[in-house]
Amino acid sequence: MRMKAMRMKALLIGSAAALLAAGGAAQDITGTILIKKRLTRPSVTAPVSVYQRGTAVKLGADAEQDPIAYERSRVVVYLEAADGSISAGAAVPDAGAKAEPAEQVEQLDRRFVPDLVVIPVGSSVSFPNMDPIFHNIYSLSKAKTFDLGSYDKGETRTVKFSKPGIVEVYCHLHPNMAATVMVTPNRWYARPDRMGHYRIPNVPPGKYTVVAWHKSAGFYRKSIVIEEGHDQSVDFLIPIDVDPTQEAQANQNPNEAGGSH
Repeated sequence: MRMKAMRMKALLIGSAAALLAAGGAAQDITGTILIKKRLTRPSVTAPVSVYQRGTAVKLGADAEQDPIAYERSRVVVYLEAADGSISAGAAVPDAGAKAEPAEQVEQLDRRFVPDLVVIPVGSSVSFPNMDPIFHNIYSLSKAKTFDLGSYDKGETRTVKFSKPGIVEVYCHLHPNMAATVMVTPNRWYARPDRMGHYRIPNVPPGKYTVVAWHKSAGFYRKSIVIEEGHDQSVDFLIPIDVDPTQEAQANQNPNEAGGSH
């Protein structure tokens, strides 16, 4: 019995060593998202009576109260291959395989919860209705267009996202409801914590573009090279600070600063 246990321990140690050796070439990308001010405009919601019939449902509130931490929560960091190929190094699910949804966006208290999810291309998102009223979820985005029709509490619909990009999701019946599905080109992505720190682990050696996207401020990109044995640190300032002197000169001489229009 003891000999069998020793053999099992040796097997486990050997397996762990093999995994470490296989992943030894992969490195980590870490960094900090620096945001100094609020970037998201406050949403204005019409009274319930304007667009709701039947059962009254109280409108939910934001869980995050720190405005800067809230802005950091609107950021997604992901990698693009240097040659622009979305499939380079990607871990795309098998088209024939039936997998569980990677994320879930609830319709709760006349809001989408959460209102931002990130998935790799080829994954699915479920949209369960948790409210005692009907919702009708749809998107007209270039990366994915769909209309799930009206469905009641306890029902759900699932959507598969086969192209990378930003998918804005809305409800036909409740104009205040809005969510975003960020579909990344591969599995190397991260979201920063409340302090703005992020980490993308196990990145193979190669040339990449690190992309930071903020839901209101847009895209920011930096090129990097991952070498074996060397982690990378990539920070982003969102938005990019503008020199007040240069900004004043640009406003006075628009043709010189940006060319003729």
